Amino acid sequence: MLNSSNQPRIEALESIIVDLPTIREHRLAMTTMSRQTLVIVRLRCDDGIEGIGEATTIGGLAYGDQSPESIKLTLDHYINPLIAGMDATSANAVLAKVDQSVQGNALAKSALETALLDAQGKRLGVPVHALLGGAVRHSLPVLWTLASGDSARDIDEAKQLLEVRRHNVFKLKIGKRSPQADIAHVAAIKNALGDQVEITVDLNQAWSEAMAARFIPDLQAAGVMLVEQPIAKDNRRGLARLAQAFSIPIMADEAVSTPADMFDYASDGAADIVALKIAKSGGPLGVVRTAAVADAAGVGCYGGTLLEGTIGSIASAHAFAACRKMEWGTELFGPLLLKDDIVVERATVADFELAVPSTPGLGVAIDEDKLAYYRRDK
Repeated sequence: MLNSSNQPRIEALESIIVDLPTIREHRLAMTTMSRQTLVIVRLRCDDGIEGIGEATTIGGLAYGDQSPESIKLTLDHYINPLIAGMDATSANAVLAKVDQSVQGNALAKSALETALLDAQGKRLGVPVHALLGGAVRHSLPVLWTLASGDSARDIDEAKQLLEVRRHNVFKLKIGKRSPQADIAHVAAIKNALGDQVEITVDLNQAWSEAMAARFIPDLQAAGVMLVEQPIAKDNRRGLARLAQAFSIPIMADEAVSTPADMFDYASDGAADIVALKIAKSGGPLGVVRTAAVADAAGVGCYGGTLLEGTIGSIASAHAFAACRKMEWGTELFGPLLLKDDIVVERATVADFELAVPSTPGLGVAIDEDKLAYYRRDK
């Protein structure tokens, strides 16, 4: 064993904002996206190894309380000085120190933890999932979100993706229009696609509890498989009432970030399924811990996304591969929503699944030319 003085040390952390165009408008309850902004992290160590990570949110501050600009500020001005010179081989020790001085900021911490794990995987010659206890599965089913807002266009898009065997589960983003209009939209798509697909819906907290109680039966009648976060994330008791009132599964997303959140929701019977995200949980290790609580409580697990690019999506894939159960699939389609990315080889989906890399670290390399082209200088 190496003496502690011989352990690789962190030299510096660099964060870079990149703006990437999407293939089409992506409509959610709280915003409409025509581009995605990523914060790329490069962690340099004194043994010559670099780890990479990504922090990504949706629509600036439209989705949550962390923006790309605030993430970069946190990484550059608060986290970088804290971790310089620390042992690069212990993500737990580094994050424990960061937690003492930096409250919240889960996205910045997720990017840092991902970079530490990537570097350590490269150092040891093992994939990131091996550092999380090993992969239970080596590929993950991936759904696609139909979010143009136009029923005919969404139906055509879904049929094309079915034809090439890329996706057979589709999520519909609803909540921006009236419930009646949204339900008609959902029913039209399900009727057109039939039993060859499964349909889920995501409200992103758009409905009140009373609206959800009134219209969830109509969603179920339209053939919806599950309903994601229909009401406000801080209304845990309301979500519990909905979960107990209906046979259609209710999934908590924005409401559950940490193992403590998961414990509270499971104790109250407030969710049948939880959407796990490395961004919410502060990194891949946090996802595995939250999933363990869900598993113990009998709550189903689903692999969520904040529409990350390839780096963040593959980091998520390593975490989801290491979770004991992931019976509700994943939505790691973020890279497919982008016209371009800043990596050498982009994540792809074939035969409805995403392969989890088995090469050292994340198994992802940055394309320096594309990073230079898309980076935001100001």
